[in-house]
Amino acid sequence: MTTWSRYLSQPTSAELLADQQRLLFVRPDDAEQEEELVETALPNVSELAFFLEQAGVGLGKEEMHRIFLALKQLVDSEELQRCRLWGKILGTTSSYIVAEAECKEGLEEEEEEEKEEEEQSDEGAVKKEEDPLLQTNLKPPPVVPKEALGTGANKFMFYVCSEPGLPWVKLPSVSPAQITAARQIHKFFTGRLDAPVVCNPPFPGKEVNYLRAQISRISAGTQASPLGYYEMQEEEEESDAEDSYEVNPDFEGIPVAEMTESLTNWVHNIQHILPQGRCTWVNLAAKAGDDSNENEEEEEEEDEPEPEIGPPLLTPLSKDEQMFNIPPWNTRLSSRLTPQHAVAVLRSNLWPGAVAYADGKKFDNIYVGWGVKYMGEGYSPALPPLPQGEFPTGPEISEAVDPAVEEEESQEEHEGSQEEREESDEEEKEDDDDE
Repeated sequence: MTTWSRYLSQPTSAELLADQQRLLFVRPDDAEQEEELVETALPNVSELAFFLEQAGVGLGKEEMHRIFLALKQLVDSEELQRCRLWGKILGTTSSYIVAEAECKEGLEEEEEEEKEEEEQSDEGAVKKEEDPLLQTNLKPPPVVPKEALGTGANKFMFYVCSEPGLPWVKLPSVSPAQITAARQIHKFFTGRLDAPVVCNPPFPGKEVNYLRAQISRISAGTQASPLGYYEMQEEEEESDAEDSYEVNPDFEGIPVAEMTESLTNWVHNIQHILPQGRCTWVNLAAKAGDDSNENEEEEEEEDEPEPEIGPPLLTPLSKDEQMFNIPPWNTRLSSRLTPQHAVAVLRSNLWPGAVAYADGKKFDNIYVGWGVKYMGEGYSPALPPLPQGEFPTGPEISEAVDPAVEEEESQEEHEGSQEEREESDEEEKEDDDDE
């Protein structure tokens, strides 16, 4: 009885999760009543859940409400300026709920200090492990620098948690090497951020880095908005103008029927990631020494690589290229029975699980999937040929049964007597011929 009582007294994992989620519904005593007209960093998750339900996707009302409370907890603890539900990435053991937030001011200096400390520690460890006999004159290729926070692939910060109520974990910034390696592998997530990514070619980092790289790739390929909702900002610096846009106050919305008829009414609102792994191309060959001669500089100018250029920001989805002979997007109405109350639904075929909706001036994007890109039809090897028919049986190939000893002796006697008869017959013929 004591063992059973101890077993029954231990809380289950579901009960422990319920205790942690209970804190989401508790309001602190010192919380002040906010005014209704004050803008908040929290998204309208209830409205998002309604439109996603019309589009046939979503996470359910109960889970969406818990996620809303978890996002409120994240905004209050991190003091975020803007936060939205990016989506949910499924895993083999657990899933990731992903929240997207704008980068806060002052984080760049902290990130740079941490990066310098890591580089110094890595360099010191490498110097200690270096063997003088194994030194070589070969120089590794230059490392593509990481984009600064608030720009390019690191424009937003991302937080993840496995269940609403559990602690949020901030994902690190992504590097071009991680994005390039993520493009070469096709691997599911385990749900553990510290899990190693066992693959070939090897991935430079753990699952937390692989998750961050896939989020950047999905955002760059699937984040869309109605045409005219955003407009480019007129700035003097071209580098800032490439990634800066603002809401168009004169946007009046596009009819839902037109949003489903043509992809020209949808545009990308996230920068395209170049093959280099960055949104803005950097010339690695430009790092030349100051003591080089003019002739060497002319040769370097001739050998400079061509800059990588991608589609500009706010490019229509109609210009997206097909892959595996399938259209990259599908559009439809949420309801054919009542089209006057339907919303426009946009689905990505290259990233299954990426969905966007639009209804007048309202739109949003969400991703609910496994976090991997569509790779075409599954590989199926050619079937082996049918087995060949056996050789037809006949006396030419049939093996005779070995006779017994008595049969062999009688056969030999019979053959011997037959030979004697033939010899006697031949002798008689010779005698007759002589006569």
